[in-house]
Amino acid sequence: MSDALFGSPPVEVAPGAVHLPGWLDGDAQADLVRRCRDWARGPAGMRRHPMPRGGVMSVQMVGLGWHWQPYSYSRTLPDGTPVRPFPAVLADLAARAVGAAYGAPPGPGADPYDVALVNFYDADARMGMHQDRDELSREPVVSLSLGDTCVFRFGNTETRTRPYTDVELRSGDLFVFGGPSRMAYHGVPRTRPGTAPPSLGLAGRLNITVRASGLEG
Repeated sequence: MSDALFGSPPVEVAPGAVHLPGWLDGDAQADLVRRCRDWARGPAGMRRHPMPRGGVMSVQMVGLGWHWQPYSYSRTLPDGTPVRPFPAVLADLAARAVGAAYGAPPGPGADPYDVALVNFYDADARMGMHQDRDELSREPVVSLSLGDTCVFRFGNTETRTRPYTDVELRSGDLFVFGGPSRMAYHGVPRTRPGTAPPSLGLAGRLNITVRASGLEG
């Protein structure tokens, strides 16, 4: 994989929440898209999760390292299928991303990054405001965007409503949130179909979020 780009200065959206536009160059994006297509293949591939109160998520998702479904982690899918292993390439990317966002990579006492959620948004997919609260660890969440541009709504730690900031995330962008913003509500109210770089051959948006679960193996 090509080295990430660090030419664009970080933008602090909130304390501990940092946006780095264009962090991944074209080769790195293409490599991740190829990997996502492999990770999405069954039997432990992409699926839309049912919600506890009814309905089904519009975003398709596959977990690596741990299987996530609202609102818990497990090592197997509900049918007993093993979860795909957490890739070393994403652990490396997460460490570099934290270093780029905060000026230093995770320290020796930090919980290891061990889970990734690969989310696919078609033109109609949305993600409601939510907190990433199913992890025992409070290490920063690392989010990578590929393909179509989206509106990423980054809110506060108390409610799903205002105040929030809408950030446009384009292909190759990095967003890291930790510290006082680790439990901020966030979501994706819309994507912009047809905005993916043509070189990726991708219709839609891929989002990879890398997390430290803090769970025992």
